[in-house]
Amino acid sequence: MKTAVIYYSSHHGNTKKIAEKLSEALEGKLFEYTDVDKYNTVDYNLIGFGSGIYHGKPAKEFLEFLEELPDVKNIKAFVFTTSGKGTDNYNNILKEELEAKGFEVVGEFSCKAFDTWGPLKIIGGKNKGKPNEEDFKRTEEFAKNLKERLNSS
Repeated sequence: MKTAVIYYSSHHGNTKKIAEKLSEALEGKLFEYTDVDKYNTVDYNLIGFGSGIYHGKPAKEFLEFLEELPDVKNIKAFVFTTSGKGTDNYNNILKEELEAKGFEVVGEFSCKAFDTWGPLKIIGGKNKGKPNEEDFKRTEEFAKNLKERLNSS
């Protein structure tokens, strides 16, 4: 299965770290979203799309990138986010954007990450050291399970 992982990461590189682990575990190509020709996305069978969360949403630039993707058929996708809260709810916007383009979203992943937004900066941030080895193991397990599920269908 030809796989790509496309991500947006700034500030602390949290999302990039997760994207690297996903790409490695899925034996796929890794791309920062600015390095992707949007029309080449049709060359892959499975694409992961991930962003850090800023002000409660995926990065504006990343959402604009998703809006500009061509409509597709028969391409599976998964989404992932990193945030101070680490909640799956942040994945919903990404899923909606991709499904509107015709992607079949087959999985989602999220984890807590070091966060220094707003007043958190004053106290030195929260979730120091995140993502950590435990998060990376969960990332690899997610990728392994996704791969097994897709290969058996």
